[in-house]
Amino acid sequence: MPKVIDHDQRRREVVEVAKKLIAEGGFEAATMRSIVAAAGFANGALKHYFASKDEIIAATFESVLDATAQRMSELGPYDSPAESLRGFVTAAMPLQPHQITSARVLLVLWEHSVANPDLARQYRDMLVTWRAELCVRVAAASGGGVSPDTPAVGVLADEIVSVTIGANVACLMHPVGELVGRYTAYIDGLMGRIAG
Repeated sequence: MPKVIDHDQRRREVVEVAKKLIAEGGFEAATMRSIVAAAGFANGALKHYFASKDEIIAATFESVLDATAQRMSELGPYDSPAESLRGFVTAAMPLQPHQITSARVLLVLWEHSVANPDLARQYRDMLVTWRAELCVRVAAASGGGVSPDTPAVGVLADEIVSVTIGANVACLMHPVGELVGRYTAYIDGLMGRIAG
């Protein structure tokens, strides 16, 4: 009887290999040949799961974005809207080694997405969803019945998105964990401004 192969599991394994290669050596390190070798596949076997490197890169990008979204959706429960906002921002900042690894992969894929409209759309969609959730959480943490549609709330959400993206880039230029104190201080200051 032929061996039953879980194609979805194999695809996930290939994506994990691609993430590791990208994190360690950049986009150029994730060649079809290096992926095949690191995944332990025979030459040509990769074509059963992905037609091209672009498909692997798209799946890898989606995997990293999904993992970030999952971290954020699994937050809570919290005692207050302010703690809910703090948890959401903390989940997006590069405070843990696995978040820093994800940042390294995203940085490489951001560059690649500039020339790939599908990847750019994926990232834009995630940012739109993320900003909308931030607006809801900022408004709730502000108290006093502030609406998520208030311009000042949108400005704060944009600040958080921009600072978080910048923090994910900057953390890659320093030894792992060196900037955690600064980022934690930013979150504390942000919460002081929003929730008093």
